[in-house]
This record gives sequence, C-alpha cells and structure tokens, in this order.
Amino acid sequence: MGKKMLNHEEQRKLLDLLKSASEQRLMEEILSEFFSNADLRLFNICYSLSLLLQDKRQLSSSERLVAFAILHQSYSSQKPSANPFISFLVNAACDDKAEKFERAFIIHLLGSGSSNNSKEIVKLSAADYIKSFDPSSHAFPQREQLQQQYCDKVHPEPYTSTFKIAAIRNVLSDPDVPFGCDANSPEFNSQLGGKPKLGSGDRDEAVNGLLANMSVGGLSPCLIRPIPPMFPVDERELVWLNPDNNHGLQWDHGMCADASRGTAVRDLIAKALKGPLAPPLQEHVLGELANDPKLVYHCGLTPRKLPELVENNPVIAVEVLTKLINSPEIAEYFTVLVNMDMSLHSMEVVNRLTTAVELPKEFVRMYIINCISSCENIKDRYMQNRLVRLVCVFLQSLIRNRIIDVKELFIEVQAFCIEFPGIREAAGLFRLLKTIESSS
Repeated sequence: MGKKMLNHEEQRKLLDLLKSASEQRLMEEILSEFFSNADLRLFNICYSLSLLLQDKRQLSSSERLVAFAILHQSYSSQKPSANPFISFLVNAACDDKAEKFERAFIIHLLGSGSSNNSKEIVKLSAADYIKSFDPSSHAFPQREQLQQQYCDKVHPEPYTSTFKIAAIRNVLSDPDVPFGCDANSPEFNSQLGGKPKLGSGDRDEAVNGLLANMSVGGLSPCLIRPIPPMFPVDERELVWLNPDNNHGLQWDHGMCADASRGTAVRDLIAKALKGPLAPPLQEHVLGELANDPKLVYHCGLTPRKLPELVENNPVIAVEVLTKLINSPEIAEYFTVLVNMDMSLHSMEVVNRLTTAVELPKEFVRMYIINCISSCENIKDRYMQNRLVRLVCVFLQSLIRNRIIDVKELFIEVQAFCIEFPGIREAAGLFRLLKTIESSS
C-alpha cells in the first residue's frame, strides 16, 4: 500500500474542518482556518480529499463543496495549469451524474461560465449556497472547452500503464447504498427496517478509516521480474569483484537487529536525568544493562550529564559507572564526580563503587579531600553539621572496609575531626584513627 498519506493529527484536523461546513460557517472562514496552519502538507491533504470525493457517499453535500474549495484554493496563487488537481476539478465540473449545484460551484471556482469569481462564492456558507442555487441561471460549459482552457496545453493525456488499469482503487462504493441516496436520511433507514446502516457515526468512522489508511498507490498487482543472469567473467577483471566458492563473505549480523531495547534504555536515561524514576522503571534499566553491558555506550549519558544522574538516580549511576570502568572515557567521569558538589547521593555513589570495582587511589583521595573542603566552606551552620556527620560516616565505612589506607590521609582526616569536636560522628572517627594509630 505504501506510506500513509496523513498522520493522526492531520486526519483529526481535516475531519473537524469538514464537519464545520454543516454549522453554517462561511466557507471563507473555514479556508482561512485551514491555511493558517504553517505545517500543512498540501499535496497529501488534497490527494486524500480527491480520493474521498470520488465516492459521492463519503462526504455530505456541504463537506464536498468545502473539499473542492480546498483543492482549488491550495494552488490559487499559481497559474491554474500548475494545480496538480486541475484535471480532477475539470472532470468533476463536467460530471453529468453529479449535482448541478456542485458542478456550478466548481465552475465558479475555476472562474468560467459566471460573473462571480472564487473569492465571492466562498463568502457564503455551503448550506446557503446550496439553498439559494438556481439551476436555470447557470450555464455549464462543454468538457472540451474546459479541458482546452485548463488542461490540454499543459497536462496532455498521460500514459496509463497496464498495471495501473488493473489496480484496485483506494475508495470503493458501498453496493448496498443506492446512488444519489443520503445514507443518513430517515427514508433510507426505513428501507432497511428502521436500522440505520450508515448513520453519522458509521460514516465518520468510515471516512476516518479511509484517511488513516490511504496511500498513493492503491492496490496494484506486483511486477514480477526474474533475476538477471550473471555476465561471464572476463579474464581482465579483478577476482575479488566476483566472489565465488573460494571467497567467504563477511555478514554483518547486526543488520536489522532489534534496536528497541537500546531506544527504551536511552529514553529512560533521559528521564532519569530530569528526576527520580519509579522503582519498576529503575529495575527495567538495571535489568537491560545487566543483560547487555554494551548498551551503556549507547544510552546517551556523557560525563557532563553525570551529576544530574547521580543526584536523581544514584543506583543507576552506580550501575552505569560500573559498566564503564574499562572505558577510555572513565577518567573523565571520575573527574566530573570529584569536582561536583558534595551531597548524600554523590557519597552513596562513591561508596557503592568502592565495593563494586577497584577505584584509582588518586580518585578516592581527591574525593575525600573535596568532601573535607566542602564541609569547611559551608556558611550555614545546620547544613555544615549535617554534611560533617555524613562525611564522618562515609570515612568510617571506607576505613573499616579497607578501601583506603588511612595513613596516607591521616593528617587531613585528624585535622577535620579536631575542627568539629562537638559532633558525635567526628568524635567517633577521631577515636577510630587513634585506635588504628596505636595498633600500628
């Protein structure tokens, strides 16, 4: 069938616009609203309308007039011959089976056979135009006259292939609905035993379905072509240009692979940078990273974004850094982690990393010094005491788990404890230092 002509949003706006034709709105207002959208895909919309207009039962009389006005006004700023739907409009104006008011309306749009031009005719509502229409005051030009005026000079009769002739159209009429009968009328419903076959809801559903599934090609038979034979190999040709049984082909098994998992993880990481993820989503990310460690290289995380992940989702940050430990860029991540503002989450990430992987000693040393410096520079007394307690508990954990050699930082840590003697955790850390010193 090919690619769909309209997306969901375009379908909804087009249907709402067509339905407004029955609300006594001026056609000029409807057209103005239609062309006010800067993102219009005019050709796709006009092509879809032309397919709907081929079946006279799909749209009401008012909706058909608005649809014809859109087909004409979409290209009114250009020469008539530049309108790709000019032949369709001319054929509709010459259709003897169509309503006379519809044919006269199209002729008015084209500017032939009447003193009124297209700008004047759209100043009426579609219902008012139909109500005030007088067949005796309109003359209908011959098809040859309109074709000579608009089509033949620029659009000669195109070549129609056998495959196109054999194709099934996108729109097929309902054989149970007689021609010229309004499927919404009580008379038609009474013929069906009082049970409406095509009520307004069913018609809207049918039109919406057509707009959602239309394509340019329709249903045409497949063109079957046999595989062309290989040309004989010339002696002057390079052998590697013609692989045979003596040459193995390298197949890329990654082609057409399912990339939905990587996309899902990338989207969840993007959300994790903005706020905490719900536990089920967090478990989903951790599970995907555990199943395929290489996903970490395609999740969209960069060293610059690491602080946001650490603050919002520290558990995911630990998992990502653990998978990146052998990456050439891990040094950049460690540099960002050392220089970011100290917080409970950053200490949690570092503490978990120390038990999961072997961290560089210089990184751990620089992080501890940064923590001590951050506590000393805080002016808010309450926040300072809170962070001092956190740092003391963090340092005690590193020392007891033998993650750091306290002898290398003995002076800095001891001075830190002495600076905050009134905090219980600092006093406990100081006693731990003295115990280690006395036992060594």
